[in-house]
Amino acid sequence: MAQMLLNASTPGTAIRIFNTDMAVFEAGEKRKDLPCDVVPDKPQLGFDLRFHTGYEIVLPLRDLAGEENLLTVLFRVTQQGQTSSPIYFTQRIKVPPIDDDARGEAYMFGSFDVGEGKYHVDWLMRDRTERVCSSDWDFEASVPARDKPMELAMAAGMIQPADREQFKDEPPVVRTADESLSVKMLINFAPQKSDSATMQPIDTAALISILRGIARDPRVGKFSVVAFNLQEQRVLFRQENAEKIDFPALGEAVSSVKPGVVDLQRLGQKKGEVTFLSDLIRTELSCNDQPDAVVFAGPKALLDDKVPQESLKDISLPASPVFYMNYNLYPQQVPWTDAIGKAVKYFNGYEYTISRPRDLWFAVNEVVTRIVKLKHGRHAPTSSSE
Repeated sequence: MAQMLLNASTPGTAIRIFNTDMAVFEAGEKRKDLPCDVVPDKPQLGFDLRFHTGYEIVLPLRDLAGEENLLTVLFRVTQQGQTSSPIYFTQRIKVPPIDDDARGEAYMFGSFDVGEGKYHVDWLMRDRTERVCSSDWDFEASVPARDKPMELAMAAGMIQPADREQFKDEPPVVRTADESLSVKMLINFAPQKSDSATMQPIDTAALISILRGIARDPRVGKFSVVAFNLQEQRVLFRQENAEKIDFPALGEAVSSVKPGVVDLQRLGQKKGEVTFLSDLIRTELSCNDQPDAVVFAGPKALLDDKVPQESLKDISLPASPVFYMNYNLYPQQVPWTDAIGKAVKYFNGYEYTISRPRDLWFAVNEVVTRIVKLKHGRHAPTSSSE
């Protein structure tokens, strides 16, 4: 459920909070006029390198019985040591008419994002009759010492509404003129579980974060993107040699994927997925305009047959290095090499397993660093002996 940021955008502009609500915050007492339970969520670092946290609300339906109601949630988040500058959020939840004899419980939730740090939350919810449920809690968002080199997407102490727009445009990046790498990325937009009926937000977030990680690296200046879905055997989106990735257009294309729905015509084609993947690899690695690197990304492509080596032999060994960033949440359950991994191995490529946010950050940085070194090695002048 979406939260609205209440903080004024203009410095010095006051935020209007009801005196009764402010009195509840300042009293610091838990109230149960409206008998709800609030369970804070532990902060989790996402693949987008933002800490996601929030709360869950449990409320007996019998306490909402009657005509339509409106629940108003108000909470403030304060970084410890910065009590003079809290960030306020509000949330409104419409409640339909509920029978007097209704049983069970209503479950609601809210979320927001933070950077590293320690925080305090003052929280309340009231209904139209001014019954109040209130609570407060402390939490800390931190990464282990070994992950401190990671550059998170939010600065320490920052507090923001949850960012749910996965395909929004990327802010401009100041590029390194003396590097200006060109990278082609082939992304299999498919769910982590091949039998899933939908792509889960975590699946999309991981794949988009791989793209954004490379797009944000100042050493990369040109991007080619081929988004495809192996199960549907089709290319969803293509962008050639651009200075920035068109994420909104990519998002519109990805929204057309329907996991679990199999076209009857494709179902009758033996080895259709293998043929599609073979043709895609041959087309993208044989094109005349060779980038500095080719990067595959996606979940395990577990096909009945592997890509036949005969089809790969038709392709000259790429002058550009080939990488595979394999998004695999359960590496111990699915440890074997998939069809894309075997093809990348054939070309002496490099494979990285992406199971956690730290894997993604370190893999992206190592991939780009490898590309730089390999490019310099290819272009280094050869010495001749007299």
